[in-house]
Amino acid sequence: MNNILIGRYIPGTSLIHKMDPRGKLITSFLFVMIIFLANNWSTYAVLFVFALLAVCMTKISFKIFWRGIRPLIWLILFTVIMQLLFTGSGKVLWRVGFLKVTDYGIISSIYMCIRLITIIVVSTVFTLTTTSLQIADAIEWLIHPLKYLKVPVGEIALVLSIALRFVPTLMDEATKIINAQKARGSDISTGKFIEKIKKIVPILVPLFIRSLSIALDLAVAMEARGYRDGMPRSRYRQLAWHIIDILNLGSLAILIGLLLLLRRY
Repeated sequence: MNNILIGRYIPGTSLIHKMDPRGKLITSFLFVMIIFLANNWSTYAVLFVFALLAVCMTKISFKIFWRGIRPLIWLILFTVIMQLLFTGSGKVLWRVGFLKVTDYGIISSIYMCIRLITIIVVSTVFTLTTTSLQIADAIEWLIHPLKYLKVPVGEIALVLSIALRFVPTLMDEATKIINAQKARGSDISTGKFIEKIKKIVPILVPLFIRSLSIALDLAVAMEARGYRDGMPRSRYRQLAWHIIDILNLGSLAILIGLLLLLRRY
C-alpha cells in the first residue's frame, strides 16, 4: 500500500513545488504527447535527461520515485515482451513457431521501456509536488471553456479533488485494517489463490463501511461550510503565473525543438 503514490503529496521548497499547478499540468500533458516524437537514441536520451533533471529539481529522494515505478515493473516488462515478440519488421534473430525476435524488435522494446519509465517519472513528479486541491484547480482552469457549453465545470473539479484526496486516505485505511487482521492471526499473503480471495473479504467489508463513514463526514462538513451545488463560489486560493512558470514552458518549447531537430538525424 505504501508503494502507491497516486494522490500523495510530499511538501517541499523546490522550484517545482513553487510552480503554478496549471503550468505543471500543461507540461505533463504535453510531455506525454511529445514523447512520441522520439524515434532514435538521441531523442530518447534527451527525454531521459529532461525527466532526470525534473527529478533532481524536486529535491525528493530517488527511492521514492523507485517506489512509484516498482509496482508497475510487471506491466512494463509485459509491454516490452509483447513489443519484442510481435514486432515483424527487421532481421530475424530467433524464431519459435509464430514467435520471433528481430533486431528492430529489440530496439523497439528498449524504446518502449524508456518511454514508459519517463512517462511514469514525469507523472510522479507532478503528483508528488502538487496537492490534490491544486490539481483540481488546474484541471478546472483547463476545462473552464466548457462552462459556456453548460458543462458543470465546478462540480467536475470538486469530484476530481475528492477522488484524488480519497485515494491515499483509503489506502491508509486499508493498511490499518490489514494490520488489524494480522494482529488477529490472519495473513492474506499466505495460502492458495482461493484462500487468499476468502481472506480479502474481511478486509473489503470494513473498508467499504469506513469509506461510507468518511463520505458522510465529508458531506456534513461541506454543508456546514455552506456549500450548495451549482452556486457561484469565491476562491480562497488564487493562482498566479510567475517567471519560473514561463521558464518552465520555455524549457518545454526547447525540448520540442530539440526533438524535431534530432528526429532528422
